[in-house]
Amino acid sequence: MSLTAAPDSRVAARQLLLVSVVQVLAVSTWFAASAAAPALRSEWEIGRVGEALLTIGVQLGFVVGALASAATNLPDRFSPPRLMGLGAAVASLATLATALVVDGPVAAVVLRLVTGVALALVYPVGMKIVVSWFADRRGLAVSVMVGALTLGSIFPQLVAGSLGPAWRTALVVTAVLAGVAALLQRWIVVGPLVTRSDGFHPGVVIEVWRDRAPRLANLGYLGHMWELYAVWAWAPAFLAASLAANGTPASRSTVGLVVFAAFGLGGLGGCLLAGWAGDRWGRARAAAGAMVVSGLCCLTAAAAYGSGLGVLVPLLVVWGASVIADSAMFSACLGTVVDQRWVGTALTLQTALGFLLTVVTIQGVPVVAEAWGWPVAVALLAVGPLLGSIAMVRLTPLLPARG
Repeated sequence: MSLTAAPDSRVAARQLLLVSVVQVLAVSTWFAASAAAPALRSEWEIGRVGEALLTIGVQLGFVVGALASAATNLPDRFSPPRLMGLGAAVASLATLATALVVDGPVAAVVLRLVTGVALALVYPVGMKIVVSWFADRRGLAVSVMVGALTLGSIFPQLVAGSLGPAWRTALVVTAVLAGVAALLQRWIVVGPLVTRSDGFHPGVVIEVWRDRAPRLANLGYLGHMWELYAVWAWAPAFLAASLAANGTPASRSTVGLVVFAAFGLGGLGGCLLAGWAGDRWGRARAAAGAMVVSGLCCLTAAAAYGSGLGVLVPLLVVWGASVIADSAMFSACLGTVVDQRWVGTALTLQTALGFLLTVVTIQGVPVVAEAWGWPVAVALLAVGPLLGSIAMVRLTPLLPARG
């Protein structure tokens, strides 16, 4: 499973590795406070809504940062590696401040907002760098980077589960990792397959949405994002509640280990498989297939609520692999159908719209779960991927033969 790059495959592979490592380390700050929420719930006396705000703060901050970045064409006008380094450094400092200074939910949510703004300079900018190095194997290359994003996002669940009530230590660990990511940017360079813009063009964000092919890619991405972050944020709570309903409650460390294995390692495997399939049979087709599987997993999870680990672990592994497998395909498709001068702006706008939608589902899942139960909450998540798969089927004939 080799990656074909232009002009030098070895340099491209090295850059892909560096960007992926930066993603793992920097994005570990994303769910750092959310993973510590069980400990914070008792220490700060916050409910499910307050717990959700710790995640939504990052999502809203990311949307604000991404929209500002897209509107000002930042990823296409300035050095992407330096932008990534700046974002990782700010995310590290905001997370460290949460661990060492904050003693209440209000300040924590504010710092979570700052973390989200900073990460808007890490994830979409990293996608542009990867796209700049790969052509024929672009789907697989972006999938590797998204797999790294998955590991980084789920890693705090493992750390928090291991440290238990020592949530400040868990946040310090993720802050240090993001700090290392900021240092690594000095060895990252942009490849030859994208060009730098010739100035400030705010109208690009409208043009990207107006054209049919980019619009369908964005609609598919929105369906994907309806489900993804809500699942990542609430899978531990769903698993714990299901096991409790089964009469076999599990420890936080067990829940954290299962979630990391299913959504972290399983997600990485799903990304690599989808990237290979996308480059071989079509990226839009691969995305549509993954979304159908993840949508069915939502419905199956609703039916399986109250089961034990023997039923839930295999389900969560398939869910964890399929829910993120399509993510790279949207970026690869969009990078193929937009003007190469504005790849960074287009990718940043796509992520901004998607993360804005996640605010609704992350906040909505616990509300629905408390009112009507977890089965209804997870079943409703199936709406997004099933509708998104329709958009990707319609995008297929508009892409190049191997795209």
